[in-house]
Amino acid sequence: AHAHSRTAAMMAASLRALLRARRAALPLRRSGTQSLAPDRRLLSTSSGKNPTATFETTLGTFKAELYMDKMPLTASNFVDLAEGGFYDGLHFHRCIPNFMNQFGCPFSKDPASGRAGTGGPEPGSTFQVGDETVTREGGNIPDEFTAEISNMPMTLSMANTGRPDSGGSQFFINIGHNSYLDWFDTATPSKHPVFGKVSEGEDIVMKINTAPTDPSDRPVKPIQMISVSVEK
Repeated sequence: AHAHSRTAAMMAASLRALLRARRAALPLRRSGTQSLAPDRRLLSTSSGKNPTATFETTLGTFKAELYMDKMPLTASNFVDLAEGGFYDGLHFHRCIPNFMNQFGCPFSKDPASGRAGTGGPEPGSTFQVGDETVTREGGNIPDEFTAEISNMPMTLSMANTGRPDSGGSQFFINIGHNSYLDWFDTATPSKHPVFGKVSEGEDIVMKINTAPTDPSDRPVKPIQMISVSVEK
């Protein structure tokens, strides 16, 4: 009877975690250790002409190349939000050691908000991708499943709810090689397209990842994004 109760409790906890992840824009964590092995699909992603984003946080500054050449829609969405000051003053709301750091929810401006992880850009807002105007229907952008770039350590990847076209402003920085989150990995339902990679300040990213967190994976001492700027 005790074993049955424990099994039922474990199943209920797993179901609650799945439902929370599907309601919010969260990548699902797979148990076990993620591989740090290189992936051939990530090679030669840089054109040398891509924009660089500078992230100034309360724990230090890091930079990332944005794959505008291979992921123009997703990278342009990020640039538009960054240049409009959308990310300034927000907090990292979910940091899991050896997995990822998640950021970009407007509700995280209040680091204690229970809604952090569920928000996005203003519904109906627009941004440019070259000469094309893209509308964020419901605050979301179309999935850009084009370049097969794996969710390797230090890559920037779009968060979503698991439903099609549900990404918006939230993204995460991979710490492990989370290849099961690749949109082109048909073995799992997770589909998180990569649109950039940290190029400087990996130590700062790791400092954020290893900061003490509460049971909901929120940093105990708030980690704020002071500003995000983009050099084209």
